[in-house]
Amino acid sequence: MALAGLILGYSGLALIPIAIVLIIAAIAIPNLLRARIAANESSAVAVIRTINTAERSYRYSFPTVGYTCALSSLGGDEKSLASAEHAHLVDGVISAGRKNGYRFEIQNCTASDGVTQKYQVVAYPETHNQTGVRAYCSDESEVIRFDPKGSADDCLAFGAAVQ
Repeated sequence: MALAGLILGYSGLALIPIAIVLIIAAIAIPNLLRARIAANESSAVAVIRTINTAERSYRYSFPTVGYTCALSSLGGDEKSLASAEHAHLVDGVISAGRKNGYRFEIQNCTASDGVTQKYQVVAYPETHNQTGVRAYCSDESEVIRFDPKGSADDCLAFGAAVQ
């Protein structure tokens, strides 16, 4: 009986450090997830700035086309010459439309006399509340806005400007 008491006593002491580690993990994991979401959102804003700059450069490089309505037109491999279809203004990750848990699209392009005058770029989380919470958007004015609910559709209409 004394031996059983010693064994149970020591096993109880061994459970205390395990319980402490589990409590620390329960506190730390949500904070790490929030930090990852914040980093992804910051990256999305930076990518939108990059796309806006690339759109401006594209418009000046190809004045007969105006802005492009395809991310793939802003990219391209280094082996080919720069053209309206592959302008070499952004890297392959951005031109593919996905980076750090966000999807990027250019949409709602409008043309006048065959020259695209307006565009909208949107970024929304691939998995809401896991890779990001907010949706981000911009247009040819280059003002970046966000929708706190993560809706890319409501971003330009109702979104607040990013500071």
